[in-house]
Amino acid sequence: MSHTNINLFTKVKALIDGLLITLRQFGGAIGGRNTTTIQYPKEKRPVAERFRGLHRLERYEDGPNEGLERCVGCALCAAACPAEVITVVAGENTDEERYSPGERYAKVYDMDMLRCIFCGLCTEACPTQAIVMKHEYELADDSRREPNKFIYHKEDLLDREFYW
Repeated sequence: MSHTNINLFTKVKALIDGLLITLRQFGGAIGGRNTTTIQYPKEKRPVAERFRGLHRLERYEDGPNEGLERCVGCALCAAACPAEVITVVAGENTDEERYSPGERYAKVYDMDMLRCIFCGLCTEACPTQAIVMKHEYELADDSRREPNKFIYHKEDLLDREFYW
C-alpha cells in the first residue's frame, strides 16, 4: 500500500467513527433516553450557579447604611462594558438627601438590555458590588409599540422583584 492510500484510509475511518457517534446520539434522542420535557411556564429548568442572567442594583441590607444604594456613581461598570450598554450620571449626596454612603451617587443609571452581551464585566469592575447578575433569564416581550421597553432605568434595576 502506498502512503496516499493509508492516509485516505485514516481519514475515511475517522469520518465513519464521527458519523457513528452522531447516529448513536440521534437514536438516543429519538428513543427518549436523552430527552426531558419541561412544562416551561409552570416549571423552570434550574440554572447553573455561575449563570449570568438579568442585572440588578443592590442596596445595603444591614448595618449603618441599611436601605442605601450600593452604587456610588463611579461609572467603572460603564467603562468596563464592551458593548457600551450602561450610562451613569453621578450626582452629589447632601445631608438632606442621601442615596448612597459615599459623596456621590448614581443620579442616572440606565442599561440598554438589547445591546447587552451578558459578559459580566460590569459586575467584576464594580468596587462596591452594587451591580449583580441574578438567575432570572426571561427577557422576551411581544410588544413593538414601546421602543424603550428594554432600556432599564435605575428604579427598575433597584426594585427588580417588583418590576417583573
